[in-house]
Amino acid sequence: MSQRTDEAGSSQIEAVIELIRSKLAPDQAAVVEPFARKYYNQVDTDDLAGREIADLYGAVLSHWQFARKHEGDTKVRVYNPRMDEHGWESTHTVIELVGPDMPFLVDSIGIEVNRQGLTLHLIIHPVMAIARDAKGQFERMVDDAKGKGARYESIIHVEVDRRTEPADLDAIKAGIERVLNDVRVAVDDWPAMTQRLADVIAEAGSSNTPEGADDVAEVKAFLEWLSNDNFVLLGCRDYDLVSKKGENELRIRSGSGLGLLRETGDSTQSMSFAALPTQLKAQAHLPNLLTITKSNTRSTVHRQGYLDHLSIKCFDAKGKVTGERRIIGLLTSTAYNTNPTRIPLLRRKVQSVVERAGLMPKSHAGKALATILEQYPRDELFQSTPDELFNTATGILRLGERQRIRLFARSDAYARFVSCLIYIPRENYNTEQRKRMQAVLMEAFEGVSSEFEVHFSESALARVLIIVRTKDSVIPVFDVREIETRLINAARRWEDGLQTALIEHHGEEHGMRLSRSYATAFPAGYREDYAARVAVHDIDLMESLDPRSGLGMNLYIPLEAPQGRINFKLFHTGAPVPLSSSLPMLERTGVKVIEERPYRIERQDGSLVWVHDFGMQLAGVEELNLERLRPLFHEVFARAWCGDIENDDFNRLTLLAGLDWREVSMLRAYAKHMKQAAFTFSQTYMEQTLANYPALTAQLVKLFKTRFDPAEDADRDARSKQLIKEINATLDNVANLDEDRILRQFLAMIQATLRTNFYQPGKDGKPKSYLSFKFNPSLIPNLPEPKPMFEISVYSPRVEGVHLRGGKVARGGLRWSDRMEDFRTEILGLVKAQIVKNAVIVPVGSKGGFVVKNPPPAGDREAMLAEGVACYRMFLSGLLDVTDNLVLGEVVPPASVVRHDEDDPYLVVAADKGTATFSDIANSVAAEYGFWLGDAFASGGSVGYDHKKMGITARGAWESVKRHFREMGINTQEEPFTVAGVGDMSGDVFGNGMLLSKKIKLVAAFDHRHIFFDPDPDPETSWVERDRMFALPRSSWDDYDRKLISKGGGIWPRSAKSIPLSEQMRKVLDTDATALPPTELIRCILKAPIDLLYNGGIGTYIKANSETDASVGDRANDAVRVNGRDLRCKVFGEGGNLGATQLGRIEFALNGGRICTDAIDNSGGVDCSDHEVNIKILLNGVVAEGELTDKQRNKLLMEMTDEVATLVLRDNYFQTQILSVTRARGTELVDAQARFMRRLGNAGRLNRKIEFLPFDEEIAERKAAGTGLTSPELAVLLAYSKIELYDEVLASDIPEDPYISTALTRYFPVPLRERFADQIQRHALKREIIATHVINSMVNRVGATFVGRLKEETGATAPDIVRAYLATREVFSLVSVWAEIEALDNQIPDAVQTRMIIDSGRLVMRGTLWFLRHPDLTKDLSKTLKRFIPGAQELAESLEDVVGAGYKKELDRLAAGYTEQGVPEALARRVAGLDELYSALDLVELTSETKRDQRTAAAVYFALGDRFDLHWLGKQISSLTADTHWQSLARTALRDDLSAQARNLAANVLRLSPKLTDADELIKAWETQRCTQIDRSQQLFADIKASPSIDMPMLSVTLRELRNLT
Repeated sequence: MSQRTDEAGSSQIEAVIELIRSKLAPDQAAVVEPFARKYYNQVDTDDLAGREIADLYGAVLSHWQFARKHEGDTKVRVYNPRMDEHGWESTHTVIELVGPDMPFLVDSIGIEVNRQGLTLHLIIHPVMAIARDAKGQFERMVDDAKGKGARYESIIHVEVDRRTEPADLDAIKAGIERVLNDVRVAVDDWPAMTQRLADVIAEAGSSNTPEGADDVAEVKAFLEWLSNDNFVLLGCRDYDLVSKKGENELRIRSGSGLGLLRETGDSTQSMSFAALPTQLKAQAHLPNLLTITKSNTRSTVHRQGYLDHLSIKCFDAKGKVTGERRIIGLLTSTAYNTNPTRIPLLRRKVQSVVERAGLMPKSHAGKALATILEQYPRDELFQSTPDELFNTATGILRLGERQRIRLFARSDAYARFVSCLIYIPRENYNTEQRKRMQAVLMEAFEGVSSEFEVHFSESALARVLIIVRTKDSVIPVFDVREIETRLINAARRWEDGLQTALIEHHGEEHGMRLSRSYATAFPAGYREDYAARVAVHDIDLMESLDPRSGLGMNLYIPLEAPQGRINFKLFHTGAPVPLSSSLPMLERTGVKVIEERPYRIERQDGSLVWVHDFGMQLAGVEELNLERLRPLFHEVFARAWCGDIENDDFNRLTLLAGLDWREVSMLRAYAKHMKQAAFTFSQTYMEQTLANYPALTAQLVKLFKTRFDPAEDADRDARSKQLIKEINATLDNVANLDEDRILRQFLAMIQATLRTNFYQPGKDGKPKSYLSFKFNPSLIPNLPEPKPMFEISVYSPRVEGVHLRGGKVARGGLRWSDRMEDFRTEILGLVKAQIVKNAVIVPVGSKGGFVVKNPPPAGDREAMLAEGVACYRMFLSGLLDVTDNLVLGEVVPPASVVRHDEDDPYLVVAADKGTATFSDIANSVAAEYGFWLGDAFASGGSVGYDHKKMGITARGAWESVKRHFREMGINTQEEPFTVAGVGDMSGDVFGNGMLLSKKIKLVAAFDHRHIFFDPDPDPETSWVERDRMFALPRSSWDDYDRKLISKGGGIWPRSAKSIPLSEQMRKVLDTDATALPPTELIRCILKAPIDLLYNGGIGTYIKANSETDASVGDRANDAVRVNGRDLRCKVFGEGGNLGATQLGRIEFALNGGRICTDAIDNSGGVDCSDHEVNIKILLNGVVAEGELTDKQRNKLLMEMTDEVATLVLRDNYFQTQILSVTRARGTELVDAQARFMRRLGNAGRLNRKIEFLPFDEEIAERKAAGTGLTSPELAVLLAYSKIELYDEVLASDIPEDPYISTALTRYFPVPLRERFADQIQRHALKREIIATHVINSMVNRVGATFVGRLKEETGATAPDIVRAYLATREVFSLVSVWAEIEALDNQIPDAVQTRMIIDSGRLVMRGTLWFLRHPDLTKDLSKTLKRFIPGAQELAESLEDVVGAGYKKELDRLAAGYTEQGVPEALARRVAGLDELYSALDLVELTSETKRDQRTAAAVYFALGDRFDLHWLGKQISSLTADTHWQSLARTALRDDLSAQARNLAANVLRLSPKLTDADELIKAWETQRCTQIDRSQQLFADIKASPSIDMPMLSVTLRELRNLT
């Protein structure tokens, strides 16, 4: 103990004394203080370390209070100190004693504490001289106990394991009191017992025993030796031996009991003697004076050992035994340590043995025998007879140092135990060996208990003494040599058996090597549980552990296993397998783990292997083909351990259905897709169902194998059909409806699968770590609408993803989704928008997405990115695995993939959320596959068009913004306007967007990190700061120079609890709130009364009032989302995807807001990528031909950046233009739009509910209210019209039309047209490019319902309508007209531009109709244009000269209306005359038919029109109500009829007088011939004109009269 510890202990005691002095009254403190000092005086300071002073104070004061009053015997208290009750506390149960001091107290209390299984933590046992008054009241402490009323008292404080149950506390107290009573009687009777022993010694000298005088003297000497402090007397009693009817009985002599043998109760005989068998009772008559043995009872006093039992017999005068004097106690330590030659009785035994052995004393054998006897177990030496001792000692002597096992057994005189002395080679001895030998002896002697004692010396043999206690004093007959043989077998070292078995199994050399490595490797528990031969198999497994997982396994059924029992032995290098890892994996395989036995195996080289043997239950295990299932089970567990498969209940199918791990993974992959596809039932239910029908599950797997295993090619279809028939027959017997639906869904999924990479090995020849399936979604029941044309699902434990395609040639981004539970729902929503968005490009819409299933810990961005890239590559590989390739223009199917569909080589992807920088990664994957698209596979890589640098997406969205503001008469590039935004300047769409006008007043913005507010920004200054931030890598709003923010503004983190609102902020937000939490402030920003709300971020912030936040599917923004009707901005620009739900857009638009859709606004990025892909496809071919190097190709790509952007933005401009024009026509087109939706719906091409388009009832309500479709709704119709027309055109011969195919060249930038015209004509997507380009240019001019309306009116096909439209456009040079109108942006009111475009649209409609009625003219467009363009040009140039004066005034009026609005004169007159230019078509035909020149024909044509006022008649027809489709058809028919009659009239006039050339003369000649009819017609016309209202019947009659004139 250190000095520091002593000082600490002393300071603690002094602190206790200080508490006594401060808390107790002085007179009381004076009494307690010496008590406390004495109390702690002898306590080891280490025992007090760490204890609270208050608790030490409480303990001593509590004990003093307990000892204050005491009378009589020892007082005991057992309790758990509590602060509230006792004023101190302890973590242990406390035993307090106070009583007269006696020997053996502390030892005996310790015995009892141990007997009750308690640990003794602290014992304080001062002996104090205490003076008490007559009533036992504590008066004072004294120096000694000699004074009156003073005595020595033991004050004992014991702390043991805490017990709280009252019964336990009572048991402790009762046990202590019982032991104290034993101590007391032993101490109290000590003088009497000492006298009794003296009396016995005296009587022994005069005993009438038949034994010789020397024997009697030796006994007497021995007893005297015992009385000389070599024996602790604990009890004495005398007995009389009585024989009745042949039965012997020892009767207690009344009053003879002393100490522990005091008489209690009514018993008058020795119960232990009475329990002896009859033959043993007879030994009581044997004339031996002294018997020494061990009692069956352990001592409760002084030492916890079996009591030594001395029996000194009494004899009558005849030498007959009459009784015995019994003494019990414990030999002292001197009795055990004194040389036996110096102990009476023992010395004679030893001498007798030595003499009988006849050995020379100084010989080696003599010395050895002396040593044996000296070291002989002392109790055995006392109890053995000389003969027993001689036989045993000489046997030991003969054993010598031989390395063998020898047993010496001695039976107790009263058969209460058998003493077994075993010698065993010391080197081999261990505890396990002793336990086995102990078990052998217990079995041999039918023992009830046993004790052992081991002795080691310099000898090569260890000595083990085992005492086996018998039942009912009966020792069975035994053969020492037979038992010895059993001991030898039991003690034989397990290691020896292992070596033998290893040599047998592996041969001597390899076996010995393994033996050296594993000889000492196995722990005792293993050796106890398994035979050495079993270990050989385990060693083989440990020597071949999988280097990747460190695992080895063995599934087996133990030989002794009960029914339903199976074991699984798991080996693992280095460390044990945590149960938390292994148990779930095992139980997921369908077994129930009921036990686990772990073993630590340490090889000779120090390497560790842990063996875990799991006992498991599995119903029907006896019926399993374990030889077949074992490797399957091992593989499933190993794969689950390594993460190659998921740990779920699908793994049960290995044992239940005999499936291997990949077949299980295949079913799991299908289930995962079903879950993502919103299948009704949970994965758990699906797992359970397949497990309930293992045979049916195996059939499903067999069907999959038959359909897709390349090796199963023979009669594949027939065998598949037969299997499906069998499966359906089995399904008919499935009673549970839900289970039936689940099983049928799995069947449908397999049938809907077109391709899979399941049988496609990886580069290493092993199965791939992921699975991919290509589906025909139309064959999958219950799949959410809309169903794409194709779907690829990729599954692995690491990543899951889907790729949805709207057609064979499709394009769209791949998203790193964070929606683990419903990413397919997210992708489906995106692909809907993508299909709409892709209407402007060659491929139709597609979209893909994947989730990272095992992300690294949060905060490790690099690790997260690495995992994301790895999963992205795996996802792409899954897509390419099942995609065809093109090699030298030929389709090459993927290896080891059975195809159930046509060639499908087109797969193009793009960047999206989370994958913005992954294009090069995607292209590297494509390169690894040798995919024909090369780096055109993913646009936007390092060698491609950088969308952010180009700002193409934002620029496209800005075209929408500009048009919205232009409609309001605001030029965003010249006039300041307020903006609030979603995003930050580091982002592509937001950052670029906020730099597209220097007139932007960005008053507020937010992203996921910050909220920015600048109530009154300076447009120029703030633009410069935004430009700086855009160039700053990874900037955030926090980087904005706060000095530039206007008064009242600021920047706050979104983590702030509350944000104060300045007066300026409140004004901008139009709110009275003085402070708001960030979420509420964002909501206010979204609802602020500003000019533009621009979304350039990620998330959905606008929904409809009818929608719930949950239905939006963007939980991250639920707290900030607002309804469309609550927006107070004028314009909503959607640079980012999904900023608003479609219903939210519609709600905003119906409330007067200006908005398109994200598909319209941000289609620039998609369009740019499409141009990049198609340009790369072209140039890659050029490179392959050797005309360009890669470097030259890349340089050329970059040089064309600006022109590509121009081509792209043209589509953005025209799409927003047609939406604006269509919306301006209001309800005029509602019926046509309704019919268009009905027709597409009936054809299964449009689901109005999914696209949120109004149904007929709502359309009628809107029409009645004078409200047409909103721009978001029109955008959907526009896309669907393009999609439908694209399909029809692509299926026709239009792309092959020599004239129309020139669109292919116009699609590409000028440098490519000039240098690679021939290669352009060989482009792989030539037809698709032509179809897309033509359709876009057409629909962006005529709108969504144009083609459908003409189909209905004429019955023409879509290709015919396209040809007729193109003929009209080119004949009348409308492209130049439109260009002149568009050049007037921001120069004249937008409404005027729109009106001019609508005016031109009438000519488009009429011209197209005219060509459709002359279909032969459009078969060769080049020829047709050559024929009609000159005539149209001539009429345009001479129109004002040939029309009549009345119509000339009308043209002047129309032109003046435009010029007054700022339209240039020439354009105004050109637009004003467009209606009449239609006549050019008839005039060209007229000149051809009549062989007249066009000028003459035109003069006659227009003169007749003026003569009969046909222009007025045409206006009347146009003014007819056309509220219904049929009214519209009738009106068109009248207009066509009027046109035909005008042409016929002119033809009649021109034919009648072939020699005349002057128009007036020609008409006059005709009038002369038709004067009667003309008069009648003019009268009719006059009547009609005089009518207050003109209706359709009147006009019909008028047209009939015109026919009569011809």
